[in-house]
Amino acid sequence: MITIGAFTYTPGEHEAEKASNSYLMSLIAVIAGLPLPIINLAATLIFYLGNRKGTYFVRWHCTQALLSQLSLLLMNSVGFWWTVSIIIDTEVLTSPYIAYMMTVVLFNLVEFIATIYTAINTRKGIHVSWWFYGDLTDIICKY
Repeated sequence: MITIGAFTYTPGEHEAEKASNSYLMSLIAVIAGLPLPIINLAATLIFYLGNRKGTYFVRWHCTQALLSQLSLLLMNSVGFWWTVSIIIDTEVLTSPYIAYMMTVVLFNLVEFIATIYTAINTRKGIHVSWWFYGDLTDIICKY
């Protein structure tokens, strides 16, 4: 799921800190706005917009963090509104709902752990590429 690679250059201390902060931004937003899935994406998007003209290392990691938050937003939004519809309407808990919510919790947990791991290693100047998001980020980010 996570690949550790090397960039063509060694990022400086300032670059590594900014790249690591792009992942930490999403973790802080999770704590601040847990029930609202849009908060994480908004915080990561604001950080991305502030650093989109930065060095390639910083821009690449900001983009990867943003893409992971986008997919999290989609999954969490469905779960959030499905839960709201159960609370407001007379719907009952069904097996598909429980299975979906278990999947969402698992996906969020894996993403949370991967984000912490990536933030730590990126802070050390190590390039960490996630499965799917890393390849997509390579396509989006150009030197």
